[in-house]
Amino acid sequence: MSLPLSRFVPDNFTLALIVTVVLASVLPAQGQVGVAFEWITMAAIALLFFLHGAKLSRQAIIAGATHWRLHLLVFSLTFVLFPLLGLALKPVLSPLVTPELYLGLLYMCALPATVQSAIAFTSLARGNVPAAICSASASSLLGIFLTPLLVKVLLDTQGDAGSTLDAIQKIVLQLLVPFIAGQVARRWIGAWVARNSAWLRYVDQSSILLVVYTAFGNAVLEGLWYQVPWPALVGLVVVCCIVLALVLVLSTWLARLFGFNKEDEITIVFGGSKKSLATGVPMAQVLFASGSVGAMLLPLMIFHQIQLMVCAVIAARYARRADTL
Repeated sequence: MSLPLSRFVPDNFTLALIVTVVLASVLPAQGQVGVAFEWITMAAIALLFFLHGAKLSRQAIIAGATHWRLHLLVFSLTFVLFPLLGLALKPVLSPLVTPELYLGLLYMCALPATVQSAIAFTSLARGNVPAAICSASASSLLGIFLTPLLVKVLLDTQGDAGSTLDAIQKIVLQLLVPFIAGQVARRWIGAWVARNSAWLRYVDQSSILLVVYTAFGNAVLEGLWYQVPWPALVGLVVVCCIVLALVLVLSTWLARLFGFNKEDEITIVFGGSKKSLATGVPMAQVLFASGSVGAMLLPLMIFHQIQLMVCAVIAARYARRADTL
């Protein structure tokens, strides 16, 4: 059975990201307008994580938590294998991109896994969905603390003397506190959030688009597109494909090596190969200077689209497998 062409076409959100980058390149926010956008962006980030907290049930966090071997492998892929690949492949990857894009690739490697797409692909492929929910949710929470530490190790935070502790403090205030507030408010608004999840999704996406517009606008004013030649962008696509291919192959091999069944293997492959755009964009806003955020996000944005297209194909192949009892 051939796959429909639509699986390889960017989704509406990806198209919106492209339009946002173009708009920020042509019409970046400057002066007082830029300051206003900075404040609006901070509020949008807080709202984004508040809604994440309100949507995530405690039962989902607890469900499947006893499957510790699976979660340990997924976390190892996310927070150990990815960073090690980014460092080990430097002689191969760095000649293909600019130094700034390579740092952005390392930042991407330090990020937690996605929540929505990891669960969606696991469900489509008929994998262990409860374990995927638990693993992806825990990865997102762990990333609040682990990502700044990994960024410090991998990038040395560009010599910013603000220290890892300062970065974690900023992330806790801007991301974790709103998330906890959402968890607390869940008892009153959880049912409403569940009923309105379809349109609240656009609040999430609008928050990310706003951060991308602000970040790329600042980067353009700092001369981003003069620093990133077109051959480096093509090289970045190749680099993202190489990293994703290696992680997919290694995650599948490790899942089988450790004796996981097919449903668990699916959860490991889709949970361990993803990097979160929803978490990575606001975190970059906190961790890096405003002028450098655009270059840091380019690898993540390209990797995001590639992982969606490739994993859609893999999920469809998993879904067509014969059931074995």
